[in-house]
Amino acid sequence: MHGMVNRALQGFLTTTYGDAVWAEVRRQAGLPFDDFEAMLSYPDAMTTACFGAAAHVLGKDHATVLEDFGIWLVTDHHLEPVRRLLRFSGARFHDFLHALEDLAERGRLVLPNLDLPRITVAQGDEGRFVIDAVWPVPGAGAILMGCLRAMADDYGTLAFVGLGRAADDASERLEVQLFDAAFTKGRRFELGQVRA
Repeated sequence: MHGMVNRALQGFLTTTYGDAVWAEVRRQAGLPFDDFEAMLSYPDAMTTACFGAAAHVLGKDHATVLEDFGIWLVTDHHLEPVRRLLRFSGARFHDFLHALEDLAERGRLVLPNLDLPRITVAQGDEGRFVIDAVWPVPGAGAILMGCLRAMADDYGTLAFVGLGRAADDASERLEVQLFDAAFTKGRRFELGQVRA
């Protein structure tokens, strides 16, 4: 797994819960170092161990921790470039969902070895979407669910996002139901970077 993913998890845990929590996660996961390096690659088993240790240390369900991680990726002010990259996917949340299929490829334009989930999107009737994610590490669905819930808020869209039953063991499924595309104003977004 690309170090950027692992480093982001470390950032989420230290920012949200503190250095002591990260130290315990690191200990329980058996990491032989203090910090992940963003530009290195690590075995997938190491990432999986960190996800599991984080859930254990926090006393939370595995999916809940990963969903919170996904929300943090979109909402933390230090990660505004991630939010901006995602908002370039379309003017409406509906467009954003369709553009998810290109996310892994766009990520590799920035970092050629970045391991993002391979996503397929199927639209049904009346604002229903089924999203399948394939990733070498279990948890893509929960992380993506957090990201999508945060992005729906960002767009001002009222939507239900939940985990569904995957078609096979290799993928994780999300189900999205759009209720109101203009429920609230949403967060401000401009193509050009606004300077303070």
